Formats: sequence, C-alpha cells, structure tokens
Amino acid sequence: MTLAIFDLDNTLIAGDSDHLWGDFLVEQGVVDATHYQTTNDAFYQDYVNGRLDIHAYLRFSLRVLTQHPVEQLHQWREQFVREKIEPIILPRGRDLLGEHRDQDHTLMIITATNDFVSTPIAERLGVDHLLATRVKMRHGHYTGDTRGIPCYRDGKVERLHQWLNEAGESLEQAWFYSDSHNDLPLLERVDHPVAVDPDPTLAREARERGWNLISLRESCD
Repeated sequence: MTLAIFDLDNTLIAGDSDHLWGDFLVEQGVVDATHYQTTNDAFYQDYVNGRLDIHAYLRFSLRVLTQHPVEQLHQWREQFVREKIEPIILPRGRDLLGEHRDQDHTLMIITATNDFVSTPIAERLGVDHLLATRVKMRHGHYTGDTRGIPCYRDGKVERLHQWLNEAGESLEQAWFYSDSHNDLPLLERVDHPVAVDPDPTLAREARERGWNLISLRESCD
C-alpha cells in the first residue's frame, strides 16, 4: 500500500476550516461576536507563527459544542460546509487526489482540525481515511474534551504511526502534501514530501532540502 497523505487547511481547500467555523458561529450569532472573534483570530495567528498552545485552543474552540443540542450543531455544520467550505475546495486539489487514486494509492487526510468539522469535508472530497483531532462524546453529547493525542505537529506523526501499526502498514514510498511549517515533523518522515502553496518558513525549508514545491492555486516561484 502506498499512502498519499494530505493536510486539509490551505492545502486542499483555500482557507482554514477550523478558523472559518469560528467565523461562521459569529455570523450566525451563536457566540459573542467581539470576544469570540478576537480570541479566534489570536489563536490562528499563534498557529501561523508556530506557537499555538493546542490544548488551550481546543478548550476554547470545543466549548461551543457542549452548549447546544447535537441536532442543532449538525444543522449548523451542514450549512457551514455548504456555504463556507464547498466554494473554497480547490479544483486542482481534487485533480491531485484523482491522480493518486488512479495509481491505486491509499488516500488520507491528516489535520489538526477536529473531526466534528473535518469529517464532512473529507467525505465531500471522497477521502475515506481521516486522522483528525478527535472530539469526545458521552451519552450522545459533546463533552468539550478530546480523545487521545491532538493531531497537531508531532501529534500527527504519533497518530499516523498508531494507524500504521493497527493497519500493519508502513510509510514506504508515502507522499505528504502540506502548506505549513507546523507539518515539518511529518514531512521529514515521508519519501515524497511536497510543499503546497507553502508559508514562508516551509518554502525556505523545502528549497534548502530539495523538496518539491507546487501550487494548487497559482504558480510557485
């Protein structure tokens, strides 16, 4: 089995689904606009700068799931994916998924975004295997807690190795596509690392290491 692994946000879609979910909640009046927007933006900037406290962010972002019935949350999520995500799915990203699928590669999305947000997006992209930060449920309600290791930075590597051990597979000849320097721990471990519309730090690292740089939006220099 050859794995073709893809980051989600700003790789296969032209935006960050986790941050956009927060924006959507603000637009719908589900959360306090000023406080939530400011805090959400600050956490996103920490992510961009490579200093995100993932546990603090998850406590903040998952709290809203504890405050509403699951049925209502799922209705909002369906509207969110339809209005905010489907328009930013990159056609060239779909094409790239198709190229790997045609080679009988096993497709996987690996993302720090929690599985409440990311599961329907992976389904729309036709990707069966999703490793995401897992949201805990108890008695049919979201608890605001996570299960296991958050799927972020080195946590992506740990979660992937858990999956490989359970599947009896390896990373031999695996591909990994990402835009973010936060994914360097996993990019360093695959045979085919690819920087996709990379941030400046990842672009520099990719050039120094001789990795492929591609764009699913426009040409890379």
